[in-house]
Amino acid sequence: MATKKRTYKTNPMRILLGLLIGGLVGVVTMLLFAPQSGKQTRDQIEEKAIELRDETTKNVKKALAQVRSGTDKITADVQDKAGELKQLGQDKLIEQLDRVSAALDTGKTAVETA
Repeated sequence: MATKKRTYKTNPMRILLGLLIGGLVGVVTMLLFAPQSGKQTRDQIEEKAIELRDETTKNVKKALAQVRSGTDKITADVQDKAGELKQLGQDKLIEQLDRVSAALDTGKTAVETA
């Protein structure tokens, strides 16, 4: 005996109806088995939202303090390096002026002896 193969056609209306009925059954089940009232649930959600906000604010302030501290340290380091470079530049300038002065003295002596 030959078996007849059934083909099923998907009907978008049936799928939509199934989803709608399933959703309604889920909502009704949730309401019947809810461990607390809606007001209690809303109050609990509000408390958790406040806790989350406070925790986030604390973490943001902590991160900003770390960034400021790092920025202050970098600024101090840059200022120290700038001071060192300035002093090094002044030392090199004095050294070059001493060389020029010595060369002028040598030139002056050469002119006087000639």
